[in-house]
Amino acid sequence: MHYRTHTNEKPYSCDVCYKQFSRKENLNVHYLSHTNLKPYSCDLCHKQFSQKEGLNVHYRTHTREKPYSCEICQKQFSQKRILKEHYKTHTNEKPYSCNVCHKQFSHKSSLNVHHRTHTNEKPYSCDVCHKEFSRKCHLNEHCRIHTNEKPHSCEECHKEFSRKSHLDEHYRTHTNKRPYSCNLCHKTFFQKSHLKVHHRTHTKEKPFSCDLCNKNFSLRHYLNKHYSSHSNDKTQSCNVCNKKYPPTYDLKRHFRTHLKEKPHSCELCHKTFSEKSHLNVHYRTHTNEKPYSCDICNKEFSRKSHLNEHFRTHTNEKPYSCDVCGKAFYKKSNLNGHYHIHRNEKPYSCDICNKKFSLRGGLNKHYSIHSNEKSYSCNMCNKEFSRKNVLNDHYRTHTNEKPYSCDVCRKEFSQNSHLIVHYRTHTNIKPYSCDVCHKQFSQKIHLNVHYRTHTNEKPYSCDVCLKEFSHRNGLNEHYRIHTKEKPYSCDICSIEFSHRSSLIEHYRTHTNEKPFSCNVCSKEFSQRSHLNVHYRIHTNEKPYSCDICGKEFSQRSNLNRHYLVHTDEKPYSCDVCNKRFSQKGHLNLHTRTHRNDKHTCDICNIEFSRKVDLNTHFRAHTNKRTYSCDVCCRKFSQRWYLNRHMTSHSKDKTS
Repeated sequence: MHYRTHTNEKPYSCDVCYKQFSRKENLNVHYLSHTNLKPYSCDLCHKQFSQKEGLNVHYRTHTREKPYSCEICQKQFSQKRILKEHYKTHTNEKPYSCNVCHKQFSHKSSLNVHHRTHTNEKPYSCDVCHKEFSRKCHLNEHCRIHTNEKPHSCEECHKEFSRKSHLDEHYRTHTNKRPYSCNLCHKTFFQKSHLKVHHRTHTKEKPFSCDLCNKNFSLRHYLNKHYSSHSNDKTQSCNVCNKKYPPTYDLKRHFRTHLKEKPHSCELCHKTFSEKSHLNVHYRTHTNEKPYSCDICNKEFSRKSHLNEHFRTHTNEKPYSCDVCGKAFYKKSNLNGHYHIHRNEKPYSCDICNKKFSLRGGLNKHYSIHSNEKSYSCNMCNKEFSRKNVLNDHYRTHTNEKPYSCDVCRKEFSQNSHLIVHYRTHTNIKPYSCDVCHKQFSQKIHLNVHYRTHTNEKPYSCDVCLKEFSHRNGLNEHYRIHTKEKPYSCDICSIEFSHRSSLIEHYRTHTNEKPFSCNVCSKEFSQRSHLNVHYRIHTNEKPYSCDICGKEFSQRSNLNRHYLVHTDEKPYSCDVCNKRFSQKGHLNLHTRTHRNDKHTCDICNIEFSRKVDLNTHFRAHTNKRTYSCDVCCRKFSQRWYLNRHMTSHSKDKTS
């Protein structure tokens, strides 16, 4: 019997469907599929099976046992058959090809399902509502609508779902993983469908069209809501304000707004309402009941309208736009508040300091200055915050979670706002412009700091020496002069620095990296400041001048050194003989006379205290003349010979 596995001999044939088998017992088991007899039953969920093996495999859905693992990626499977199919994902083997469109598949079952897209065949139908499906798994998922079965449960909050995909989407609300990113504005989403809807805000696509008036909508439920405007051809109007309503509307309810009649009263706080539904909603402020929850982030709301408004934060849909500047908003109330900015209205005032605001939200944020109330506390470091979203951002500093990643360079960020700002380094978009010099910036904060160069505003001052700075970073770095703090250390030579920029520049002494090059002579430099100083050789620019004699210098350090000539100041003294010098370089040369540190010529043995003097002397032996006159091309071994020679040309010109 085993030999048939080599010969592929199958002597037993089913007389119903003619399928062939190598063993008689396999044929007998197969016959059960025609009789619809299912003698094996699961004692947990009572599902029935025609084969014992089918029951054994099914049991693993309860025990979650996965005895078969892939030896390449260690992924585990409940069935050997699924493991074999999985192996094809590593080999990229696709032996099954569609004879219509030639698309290839790794599994025969995938090809069979695909083939139905050409035939439009839907062999699986629901025996409750008769809806048809091309795949059995889709039918099984659909059937749960009728049975209300939810077999997939979240292990974090125990919420149940009818589909595994819905559970996966929900689970991202716990991990805050948003795998779907908009390639235009980089907003991220939990679900692909939400990204698809959001994308229409960029493309202005409105795929849902009214077949009565041809008006287009971005979402189907907007179209459905719009359809009601056509069904209300016969309207009734209020004889007080002439407002029109559909015939099904209870006009008496509206009429109470004119009479200011409020027949419905809250038995807890005695507040009155014109409509029963408003009273019901109000009750929830006492019970804290929030029956409407977002299926994306699980946030709960007391009103359906608030849930609808909140949902737009996920889809980024902004249906209300300002007809003055075009800015769009999620909520109508936000648009109304925005209009105050154009009208320069500030209807909300602080009852403590009388400061006025155009938006209520601005007033509420302002109140926290007076109350110093910080009701949100971090449970890891106990730091307190006045706003929940600021606490959420802070919390990621502990978890090091960076859920927002750049799809260009894969750099990750803890906040979406940081990703948006970073992306401008790739697009070179600079949306903030200085209205004085028109210089552009990628961040608003950089514009604000730059603006102080025009106003000369320096709001940050050192409390030790009272020196003032235009931005806080400058003050923080300056403060280290007083504290002698050097928080940045080189991991190669352990030298410490007070500024991070100094450490980065220092690293280049190890790597010999010179990223800044002169576009005139191509000379390279490790620091931009060195390039700027060097460039003055070409431009002959000397921006630093002595206010005593008017002599000009290309570097500030040279000017400072020159000042010592006028003051006769000699701050550098030799600790051997106490001789004083105006420049540190002169002191270094002098100390060699005490050390007897000599540089000897290996040709004639003459000794020199300076290496530069030895090099100059050495040219006398080699007859090397590196300095040439650009008038007559005569060459000299030393620069001062050339300088002396140049005077002969200047005398020729004067004569």
